[in-house]
Amino acid sequence: MKTVVSLIVNGDPTEMMIESDWTLLHALRSLGLMGAREGCGVGECGACTVLIRDEKGSRTVNSCLMLAGEAEGLEVTTIEGLAQEGKLHPLQQAFIDHGAVQCGFCTPGMIMSAKALLDENPDPDEMEVRAGIAGNICRCTGYNQIVEAILAAAEIMRGGKS
Repeated sequence: MKTVVSLIVNGDPTEMMIESDWTLLHALRSLGLMGAREGCGVGECGACTVLIRDEKGSRTVNSCLMLAGEAEGLEVTTIEGLAQEGKLHPLQQAFIDHGAVQCGFCTPGMIMSAKALLDENPDPDEMEVRAGIAGNICRCTGYNQIVEAILAAAEIMRGGKS
């Protein structure tokens, strides 16, 4: 059965016709937003991580597990929504600068988890970063470059230099 869902995607009010069994990931990809990836389809890998905001605040979700209908009235931010006015978000730039992007499959979800962490804790230590990205699997980098990138972005976002 088809239904209409209204939500805000990357700052843009959006209404879309969805099937009742569509996941949020499927709905986002139907809008042409290909950053969130389906890795495992069961919420284990984090490749599909996006941010949602409701009256309780902002949090990450595995968009492969959330039904699109559950996003009614929510704000959804994908990796495509981080860059502003043609300029990469500090996390995106730090991932490039620190070699934290290898194959790139996990990168969007990893960055979205890092964004949620830094929104909550702008000055994390290494262990807090590792805990903050624990729901995201990377098979290429070994995580050290990812952690370095997140710590560097945190410093930049706090107004320091990296």
